[in-house]
Amino acid sequence: MSQGLTNIGGWSPTESHPAFNATELVSAIQRVREPIHIVQNGQGFLGLGLQGNLSTTVGDYSLLASLPALYPEWLGDRAFLEAHGTRFPYVAGEMARGIASTQMVIAMGKANMMAFYGTAGLSLDVIDAGITEIESHLGTNCTFWGTNLIHDMNDPEIEGAVVNLFLKRNVTRVSASAFMSLTPHVVRYACHGLHQSADGQIQRKNYLFAKISRPEVATHFMSPPPKNMLDDLVNNGQLTRQEADLALQMPLSDDVTVESDSGGHTDNRPLLSLFPTIRELRDKLTAQYNYSHNIRLGAAGGLGTPDAVASAFALGASYVLVASVNQAAVESGLSEDGRNMLMKIEMADVAMAPCADMFELGVKVQVIKRGSMFANRASQLYEVYNSCKGLDDIPPAKKAMLEKQLFKSTLEATWENTRAFFMQHSPKEVERAEKDPKHLMALVFRWYLGKSSHWPISGESERRLDYQIWCGPAMGAFNTWVAGSFLEAPENRTVVQIAKNLLEGAAIVTRAQQLRSYGLPVPASAFHFTPRVLN
Repeated sequence: MSQGLTNIGGWSPTESHPAFNATELVSAIQRVREPIHIVQNGQGFLGLGLQGNLSTTVGDYSLLASLPALYPEWLGDRAFLEAHGTRFPYVAGEMARGIASTQMVIAMGKANMMAFYGTAGLSLDVIDAGITEIESHLGTNCTFWGTNLIHDMNDPEIEGAVVNLFLKRNVTRVSASAFMSLTPHVVRYACHGLHQSADGQIQRKNYLFAKISRPEVATHFMSPPPKNMLDDLVNNGQLTRQEADLALQMPLSDDVTVESDSGGHTDNRPLLSLFPTIRELRDKLTAQYNYSHNIRLGAAGGLGTPDAVASAFALGASYVLVASVNQAAVESGLSEDGRNMLMKIEMADVAMAPCADMFELGVKVQVIKRGSMFANRASQLYEVYNSCKGLDDIPPAKKAMLEKQLFKSTLEATWENTRAFFMQHSPKEVERAEKDPKHLMALVFRWYLGKSSHWPISGESERRLDYQIWCGPAMGAFNTWVAGSFLEAPENRTVVQIAKNLLEGAAIVTRAQQLRSYGLPVPASAFHFTPRVLN
């Protein structure tokens, strides 16, 4: 047998499938960067070739089939890599309040991977300092990092101020989340700097990644922005007429992230149902508006194992965005206490709970429930809110329980602290609350809901039972996958090693499926990848 060929078992033409040696075949599949050649000799023996290119014959072996090498870099859309100058079709997502930290962005950037800084909920000064820190490590011309722009339905002025900062600091990649419709601020960011090249092609300066989970919201971002909104921005001096005219010829976002069952705000949609729906909508809008290029669709939510990542690419994702599992990375903005809690959860250890920013609407977020009572306690607050007209209407026993277990203070004292906060940030809320006891009660309850997301970041262990850690089932699936491997240890969970192992494993799963589609009896073990240190 020639060099590079391994005999993998005898085979008889009367058998429906060749009797491959499973160990040899699995080993060949895992060497994704080498082509696989299946050969056969005149006696009916099969062999594997892994080195170089084979002609139709090698010695007395004839070539039956070949499977080219597969690199993790090739799993997604080449256009995504070219547009953003990154090596891999992978994004570390923008977990709010700095959980997706500057250290996480820097680590990913140095590995030529894309990441978004989790700026939602941070002050302008902190965001500004974070941008400076990132640029000091990655340079001012790095194109594969960005920041988060979250819609604030309670105070749109904050959204506008954040966009002003991004434009001032020349942040050219932004991930927009929690938008239900378009606002002038998000349109202004995306259209700022639009121009035509010498050959007439429209060029972007700013790239808006729109994170969506509903077709009606996706339509806004995959269509040209409304003309009346563009005209208003021109009249206000926030866009030029040329920028507005060019914006009418293209989608607002070239990159749309389809978010399924994820941590934090989520519609709990399964990716296998949601992604094809958005893909069909994308194709319809592309034809309707006669776009010159395809809108790139990313996949997010539930991506905690190589199998999940491979399935996202199989659906047609141009890139994947991974967030929940990165909260346990050493670069995460969560405290060590919070990260250790995440490392213990299983897939079912998550629950839906009322959120702070849209509490009165009954909107919920997905959080961990193992080791924390937040989900249960937040639900109790919403039940009280629905059943009572104000703080004075709460039954004495229930009020005493809330003050002792949740607020560690009287509700009246909590209101004074809450009032002081809103007098500084949004006086209109105080004015409304002093006229509406039910709204006052909601603001007091929102104090607990807001503080509970800060405690796992600052690591206030005495408040561990109240930790609100946004997380989806992907974290539990990840923990199961890495059990017994080097990634089980907290100190080894770097954001780059998590990313590379997910991609490497996804390439192996994809390769195993490719061989199976050839008709080979691929063993089940070929679809499993044990994490290892990757360069």
